[in-house]
Amino acid sequence: MLEHCVLAVVRDEESYGFDIVRTLSRNGGLVTSEGTIYPLLARLRREGLVTTTWRESESGPPRRYYRITPDGRLALELFIAEWSNFRAAVDRVLSGQTEEGADV
Repeated sequence: MLEHCVLAVVRDEESYGFDIVRTLSRNGGLVTSEGTIYPLLARLRREGLVTTTWRESESGPPRRYYRITPDGRLALELFIAEWSNFRAAVDRVLSGQTEEGADV
């Protein structure tokens, strides 16, 4: 699930690792450390779901920026559709409703 959240963060604009951590942390505490995110970003890069570029930083060493690829967009779109179905199913169960609308 976290990998798709990362893809969503870099969907509209590229970002570097610490910014990704900060965004996910601000949104429900999904990630609280860079140690969690960098192995995931490396895997996304190996799988061709993100690309990277290095940029100089005004406040330290160069930063690696991540951008979603077309394959990454497709993976994210498929996950969003699956997640919507999953969330709806869980909501039905938690509210005591079956798919037909009868009480469980």
